[in-house]
Amino acid sequence: MTGVAPLGGGLVRDYVALAEIELCGELIIAASAAQGRLSLESIDKVLKVAEVCTEPGVGPAGPAGPRGSRP
Repeated sequence: MTGVAPLGGGLVRDYVALAEIELCGELIIAASAAQGRLSLESIDKVLKVAEVCTEPGVGPAGPAGPRGSRP
């Protein structure tokens, strides 16, 4: 079998999973401290998401802008 942790108590590290768990924890902390729901901008700030624009008025999701800005 491949991809299975050894039975001898060996340490298996999945750094991507650990990073995702840490980000989820940060979101939980932010949500518990907020009054009401977190806005998409607040979530992006907690997750340290940065927009990269190469053309004025065009966000990473195309002409509609960042996620969540479409009707």
